[in-house]
Amino acid sequence: MKIKKLEEILKANEYPGRGIVAGLSSDGKYAVSAYWTMGRSAGSRNRVFVTETEDGTEVVRTKAFDESLIAGDPSLIIYAAVRQLGAKTIVTNGDQTDTIFEGLKKGETFEQSLRVRKYEHDAPNFTPRISSLLNVEGGKYDYAISILKSDNGNGDNCLRFTYTYDNPQKGEGHFIHTYMGNGNPLPSFEGEPEKVEIKGTIDEFADKIWSSLNEENKVSLFVRFIDIASGKYEERIINKNK
Repeated sequence: MKIKKLEEILKANEYPGRGIVAGLSSDGKYAVSAYWTMGRSAGSRNRVFVTETEDGTEVVRTKAFDESLIAGDPSLIIYAAVRQLGAKTIVTNGDQTDTIFEGLKKGETFEQSLRVRKYEHDAPNFTPRISSLLNVEGGKYDYAISILKSDNGNGDNCLRFTYTYDNPQKGEGHFIHTYMGNGNPLPSFEGEPEKVEIKGTIDEFADKIWSSLNEENKVSLFVRFIDIASGKYEERIINKNK
């Protein structure tokens, strides 16, 4: 698979929807994770990323920017996007973050924990659930990416794909997102995660993603660099709503 420039992919797609990147920094020192949200409706755009602490561990959540604008079922837009379980970092585009977290605690694998979930209940889009799991332990690093999607818009059938990357390469990552582009209904992502370049510092990487996302539709961005040697991390959060 040819390696691509993430910024070029994003600039060419008005609406990739929510996106996840997992990979390895160009110097090989950091496990890299990124996740962003986008929105076409007022409700989807009415969000920010916030950090909270649960049981001594940081959780990154989506939160309504203006509580008065919440209408209908908020479960598809308000959720824990990032959780930590020991050496494992869970990043997803929905409340399946909690499903994976609980499954791993019970001894299930990443793939097994997601067997009880499927795409989102937002017919006719049937938005895919995309998830990643980064494992940094003992100076070693591997990651996995999952997508649960409808069968070409058939809401009676859920297609499940898990991709594992046992030996990440310097300066490379994999990118998966919810939509192939704008449309009604929105066309679900197709194919395996795209191989993309990962270059620069955490700030350079975050700035490159944020500046490449469609200005009208982008909402929030989360980026984390995890030191593979120590397990410590630094992160950046950018919210359009301020």
